[in-house]
Amino acid sequence: MIEARNLFGTTLEHVTVLDLLAGPAGSDGHRDVRMFLAKGLDPKQLESRPDLAVQTVTSVAGGLMVRATWDATDDTLPVPVKGSAARLRPAMPEPALLAGRRVLLAQRNGQSVAQVADWLRFHTRLHGAEGALILDRARPEEPPLAEQLLEALDGLPRGMDRVLVVSSPLPLGQGPSERHVFQAPDAPGKDRMDRPDDDPWTGEFKQLILLEALRWRFLTHARSVAFVDISDILAPAPRGRTAFTLAEQAKDGVIQLIGRRIYPWRVRKGQEPRFGDHICDQFDNPGGNRRWAIRPDRIPDDQPLRLVRVGGIQADPLQSAFFYRAMALRVTEAGGMPLAPKTSLVLDKDLLDLAKDTFGQDPILPPVSEAEVPRLPASVPGRTGIITCMKNEGPFILEWIAYHRAIGVDDFLVYTNDCTDGTDRLLDLLQGHGILQHRDNPFRQMQGMRPQHAALAAAEAEPLMARLGWAICMDVDEFLNIHVGGGHLADLYAHVGDANMISCTWRLFGNSDLHEFEDMPTPARFTRCAPQLIRKPHQAWGFKTLFRNLGIYKKMGVHRPKGLKPDLWEQISWVNGSGKPMPKEMLRNGWRSTMDTYGYDLVTLNHYAVRDAESFLVKRDRGRVNHVERDQGLGYWFRMNNNAVEDRSIQRMLPALEAEISALKALPGVAEQHNACVAAHRARIKALRDGAAFETFYQEITGPRLERLSRMHQHFGANVFLAGPDSVPDHVAAQDVAPDFFFTVDDVDKTAH
Repeated sequence: MIEARNLFGTTLEHVTVLDLLAGPAGSDGHRDVRMFLAKGLDPKQLESRPDLAVQTVTSVAGGLMVRATWDATDDTLPVPVKGSAARLRPAMPEPALLAGRRVLLAQRNGQSVAQVADWLRFHTRLHGAEGALILDRARPEEPPLAEQLLEALDGLPRGMDRVLVVSSPLPLGQGPSERHVFQAPDAPGKDRMDRPDDDPWTGEFKQLILLEALRWRFLTHARSVAFVDISDILAPAPRGRTAFTLAEQAKDGVIQLIGRRIYPWRVRKGQEPRFGDHICDQFDNPGGNRRWAIRPDRIPDDQPLRLVRVGGIQADPLQSAFFYRAMALRVTEAGGMPLAPKTSLVLDKDLLDLAKDTFGQDPILPPVSEAEVPRLPASVPGRTGIITCMKNEGPFILEWIAYHRAIGVDDFLVYTNDCTDGTDRLLDLLQGHGILQHRDNPFRQMQGMRPQHAALAAAEAEPLMARLGWAICMDVDEFLNIHVGGGHLADLYAHVGDANMISCTWRLFGNSDLHEFEDMPTPARFTRCAPQLIRKPHQAWGFKTLFRNLGIYKKMGVHRPKGLKPDLWEQISWVNGSGKPMPKEMLRNGWRSTMDTYGYDLVTLNHYAVRDAESFLVKRDRGRVNHVERDQGLGYWFRMNNNAVEDRSIQRMLPALEAEISALKALPGVAEQHNACVAAHRARIKALRDGAAFETFYQEITGPRLERLSRMHQHFGANVFLAGPDSVPDHVAAQDVAPDFFFTVDDVDKTAH
């Protein structure tokens, strides 16, 4: 039998009544009343009336259940709210409708009739469900679900004898539609979406007091109740271990339902999603959803039903049941947008078996990578190559190439654009001598791509990439500082077992209070830097990644390879700079270390982002290689200029660096072109400092205030770095702070550049 019921649902001048129940009259003529009031009413506004005595008030998420005793002299009762003269006719509870049954309690929010029918059949067949109570969130003008179900099912599944469809004449939600992709927890690109308009009919269920209304109206005599939504299915379980049987056996009458979000790889064109399409889950997302199942006769009256728990009752964690949340059924307004990153979705054999054997579905399977990834010791590395981008970096090219050749880098692929200081000429000379490969950056022919991303995309087709064993994307102000053995890549590879990815965490080096440009190697000049343990600014623990060129990922990224082939995720052996395993949550998108993942024992990436103050003027004038639209101004200098401590560990490689520089300068034309680049750099510095704006900027970044701030970063909160140095009061900047001193500011709307 499929029946329909309507909640009371009326809005008065002072209050919204969601439902109103009155039990039968007792021997004294009094009737027990439960009134369910929407969110927003202050309980202090409640008061007894001559024929209605308020006994208790229970609050759930702002909604109220008012329990009262009614002296029923007629068929209407007063509303116990100050200033209200309304009288309302209550409904009678109907616990007999579902008495003794194992009942599914669910919300329907946009799911089709066919999907509801699948849901009912599944739970009847696999879990022994005998009844269902569906809170239908449809608008009043939509076709009644009960009538459509009667036609679609042509009789209830064998074993289930009653379905109640309960509708509300009032909307029960808040915020944007729960059916919109904006509300999908794992949807990529949500931070770039415009927030949809609010829709109280389909928004997130917020009138949680209605769970109590459904309890006291229909569920008090049920044998057991499992609360899931129409988009959810209880996971298959032995008959003696279903959610219903576990709840019936639970000492306190409550068990936890633990949910996992599942996804289709793709739904066949022209068809609506079904449960059997959902054969994938995310390998790197431990998050999920919670609901509950109960035995109603063991739940005390004063323990209200909530969304993820029942009052204050602590469910036994060892007596939990599980469910799947079919996201393509829940998010019906995706408009073709992904509900989770494809790079996170992996085929689950249990879900595939369920799709085929239980739902009779032939789902679309995710692609399978062609070859198994070989597991090789990192100490058998093959060639190591660096892919980089440059613009007007002429004075710093030889030192950077020389240093990395000295530690064992074999190949360099350099992309440039718009150089005016002789960088291109120097790189062409080095290419002619077989030291590196130089290419024009094709970003202007790759519409919408930033220079660095365009270069990485172009590099994929280079023959050099095909022969690399290891690769890394690095900038000319970054130096791999290897702490083990003799400081060579071979020593690093020997310490990381069979790792095929190695994160090299930045250590931000400042200008060491050096203001003027000098033509000497960067690692020799700048020795002051951030402490190892410093989480702010946001960039402090960024990393770059050495990775084996094995095809686990589809392309290179700035910080790490990107486009994970998800069926190969278990082939990744990724370690941090101390050789410790990186968590799987980092495998797709992580680009900066955390308290759990940072490490410097084996390797550090020394990041000389500012160098001396004069060279920073040229860097600011040049612009950024990746974020071309962003100025490198005072905010950038403040964030990246770190002078708190000293680290000279890289300087053990200076003799090898100097020897390599000498060898490079001995090549025909190289020394002369290096000197020409240095001269061009000096000329540009002079031209900039001759201008009032850049000279004022120079005086500010070399002043005593910013020099002091460059030693205080560990004392500042994240918002200080977003707001910029002017957010730090002069008295804070001037004081000698204690080790545990901390200063921050309120949230800021715009980051200081």
